[in-house]
Amino acid sequence: VQLQASGGGLVQAGGSLRLSCVVSGRTFSRSTMGWFRQAPGKEREFVGAIRWSGGSTRYADFVKGRFTISRDNAKNTMYLQMNSLKPEDTAVYYCAADKFGATITSALSTSRSYDYWGQGTQVTVSS
Repeated sequence: VQLQASGGGLVQAGGSLRLSCVVSGRTFSRSTMGWFRQAPGKEREFVGAIRWSGGSTRYADFVKGRFTISRDNAKNTMYLQMNSLKPEDTAVYYCAADKFGATITSALSTSRSYDYWGQGTQVTVSS
């Protein structure tokens, strides 16, 4: 199983980016998917997650109203639309998936809940 994150880049504060995460090697339609990020010198932190149906999402408080997660199961792809970006959003963004979609809601923000990880894509927001 491979997860490939892409779409990162350099953007000015207030701008937008859309990240993509393509899953290959297995069908992921039942998996819960998540986005995490890690800034230099900081621990990896939860950004958001989406259930297999796409109808249920959860976000970290610091991205609510600015970021939106979606998925296209037919394309084995998850997206992270990031608007109103701030310099503090600068980080490497990672996508992740669990095996069977069994992660309970309270554990969605925990990196240990996810079995597969992408390599990360750099997002840099300039002030």
